Amino acid sequence: YFIEHNYMIITILSFIFVIGVLVFFHEMGHFLAAKSVGVRVEKFYLGFNFFGLGWKKMYKGTEYGIGLFPLGGYVKLAGIIDESMDTEYTGAPDEFKSKNMFQKIWIMSAGVLMNFLLAILIFTHLTYHNGIDDPDPRAVVGKVFPEYPAEILGLQENDEILSINGIQVADWEAMTKEIHNHPKEEIEISWMRNGELKTAKITTESTPQLLGDELVERGMIGIIPILNHREAGLIESFSVGISQTYYFLNLTYRSLLALIKGNVSIKEMAGPIMIAKIAGETASAGFNALLGLMAFISINLGFINILPVPGLDGGHVVIALVEGIIRKDLPLKVKMGIQQAGLFLLLLLFITIMVNDIQRLFQ
Repeated sequence: YFIEHNYMIITILSFIFVIGVLVFFHEMGHFLAAKSVGVRVEKFYLGFNFFGLGWKKMYKGTEYGIGLFPLGGYVKLAGIIDESMDTEYTGAPDEFKSKNMFQKIWIMSAGVLMNFLLAILIFTHLTYHNGIDDPDPRAVVGKVFPEYPAEILGLQENDEILSINGIQVADWEAMTKEIHNHPKEEIEISWMRNGELKTAKITTESTPQLLGDELVERGMIGIIPILNHREAGLIESFSVGISQTYYFLNLTYRSLLALIKGNVSIKEMAGPIMIAKIAGETASAGFNALLGLMAFISINLGFINILPVPGLDGGHVVIALVEGIIRKDLPLKVKMGIQQAGLFLLLLLFITIMVNDIQRLFQ
């Protein structure tokens, strides 16, 4: 009971920490961008303040608050038609509606940019703190994972794999390609250990891998190459931070394409319950692991928010673009209708994801 109780506390605190930091950076992006072009910020909230439950305080014309419901947050700008459905507009120069197209787009996209920047900074920190492990290109086993086919086969560290199914492999990449091509199939592996040639057969396991926008099964036996550790300087760490952020952003994009095309089931989508569960499990592995998870979720949050969906930042960007191109504001009823439709779609998606989460917990 004591262990389960502690695990539950760690899970809840980890979830609040991850979501809280991500929401804070996202909304701070909107806040700073609005201030930079002279738009008045009426509210800045972390969490949602339902039924007046929470903390709030006025400071220099802005109401700052923390809501008891932690899933999200918001910045309320003067003179904007947003999720609050507030239609009040006086025409003052410090209102969002008074700004030009580029200023509006800057404000609406700043939260997403802050999410990507946060991911870059986290990956930079992790690389600088942990260093870089360069994989040895040779087909030499660096580590064997317990209970995987490689361990059952008897492979050990420093074994040099020579061939797969009689096909000679020159390096780790060629060996991996051959194993990947045989998911859940019996393969013959030849390897060298201390000058002695060994050959045996084993059935691979299968793992899903996203290739382009298609999810395919890949064979695996549970080994990784020798990793040569080295320290990383600040500039190289920052470069790695950018490249890793781009990698996961591209992965998120391809995952969405796979979902739209039906190559991946919507049941694969995870929501707040699973995020909390994963955050708790990751936190038990250490704070750096939790930071890595935070960076990954930050990229997903930024990507989802910039999609041209009503109610999201991308939807506001599209409206600003349209109004800038036609050089006049869209009718108020049209904007309200777009916002309501967007909120309905988001609510429907949220319910679907929550059902997925609950089903996963019971499974």
